[in-house]
Amino acid sequence: MELNLKEEEKDGFINFMLRQYRLVDALWFLAVEDKFGLDAAVELNEMVWEEMGARTAREIKKRFGIVENGLDGFVKALKYFPWAVIINYVVEKKGNRIIIKVPHCPPQEARLRSGRGEFPCKTMHFREFQYFAEEIDERIEVKCVFAPPDSHPKDQWCEWEFRIRE
Repeated sequence: MELNLKEEEKDGFINFMLRQYRLVDALWFLAVEDKFGLDAAVELNEMVWEEMGARTAREIKKRFGIVENGLDGFVKALKYFPWAVIINYVVEKKGNRIIIKVPHCPPQEARLRSGRGEFPCKTMHFREFQYFAEEIDERIEVKCVFAPPDSHPKDQWCEWEFRIRE
């Protein structure tokens, strides 16, 4: 079946697909957590998103013709990263660093609403970002400023820093 969308339908369909992408991820995680416990869900999630970080960056480079390396290539590729759109990352350039801030995190906020509490996503996102960044440029290093299970301000879930390794 071929999908022939009118121009005015494309944004709605993209948003629908991103929501489905997020829901599959969330339901998968919750099913593993309910059956095997939070530690098992976190461990498997880390493995999945490490692989997805690299795969997604490779496909973004190929599909959207990104040839730039360094932090400029990273930011350009990041614009196509589904989670950057879903989460609405705040991306700032500060000198020789790129800072990503996350003021709203739908997965964490949904967990709080359901009474599950925060889950420790720091290692998973570190691996995801590390492998994504390395596909763009092996010199990019990732630093987590804070992310759950770390304490964080009420108005920000996590913060990440990217720079070129010297």
